[in-house]
Amino acid sequence: MVTMLDVAKKAGVSKSTVSRILSGNAVVSEQAKQAVYKAIEETGYRPNLLARQLATKKTSYIGFVMTNVLYNGPYFSTIVYNAASFSERNGYQLILADGKHSAQEERDAINFLLDMKCAGIVVYPSFLNEDEMADIIESSETPIVVINRHQTSHPECAFVTDHYQSAVQMMEYIISQGHKEIGFIQGVEGSASGECRFAAYRDVLAKHHIAYREDWVSAGHWLPEGGYQATKQLFAQGQQVSAILAGNDEMAFGAMKALYEMGYKIPEDVSIAGFDNISMSNYVTPTLTTVSIPFDRMLQKGILYLIGEQQQSQDLDLNCELIIRNSVASRHA
Repeated sequence: MVTMLDVAKKAGVSKSTVSRILSGNAVVSEQAKQAVYKAIEETGYRPNLLARQLATKKTSYIGFVMTNVLYNGPYFSTIVYNAASFSERNGYQLILADGKHSAQEERDAINFLLDMKCAGIVVYPSFLNEDEMADIIESSETPIVVINRHQTSHPECAFVTDHYQSAVQMMEYIISQGHKEIGFIQGVEGSASGECRFAAYRDVLAKHHIAYREDWVSAGHWLPEGGYQATKQLFAQGQQVSAILAGNDEMAFGAMKALYEMGYKIPEDVSIAGFDNISMSNYVTPTLTTVSIPFDRMLQKGILYLIGEQQQSQDLDLNCELIIRNSVASRHA
């Protein structure tokens, strides 16, 4: 392996001179710089940037913890793209750590990033509860923020939208189009956003004096296949819903496929809507009515907070937006 000493010998300078040139703190002649750069190119030397930054107790890394349960699909890719692009825009490199399948593994991922001396850490917790996250935030000298989850004791460190209110808005829209027989496809048990959407579903039904029916609710586990199976199950039981609200767009896509296979027209026979406004929702037929969730701004606010740009962070709002497209039809005569 090529070392800094090899570069110094080839360039005819001291090892400390090479180190200073690479750190940008060198007061040396242009001739010496060019000799070092040429030696690096000829030897193929790759400086150990992490070791150098760890030695100064300062890195240009932003850590991001997320469970691999969410890795598969456009939802994950959109989130990671935004986290990486906002980190890069501010001169930082994103490091992704897998939270895997338990609170302890999420904690291990956070500890890994702390050991890497990241400048700050973004956590999208799936297993650590609010109190556990509060303990981690309070015990760490490294700034840590949470996205898409409330943090009552540290609200300044939590960047979340109002999932309940956005689901209320969607349900009110569906009912305003004349629908009363509305099915619901849930995500997974324990999901904070999923529970908010389901609570809104039930509350809006009650507000309009529409009876809640357990047999109109099924679990889709956030996946297209889950939405497909949930819809097949719903109609196999002889249900006659006129609309289906899926807890996310991916389950809505699966539900659409199931409806087409069973011979139903969308939205003429059955209307459908989702949440997230992922890119494909504008390219399916019919285009999907959904709620745009501001994950890009959650991440942007979180990263700005981590790097000390609190004022810029405060200027960004985290409101959701109802996106009305073609998948919900009016049943008014």
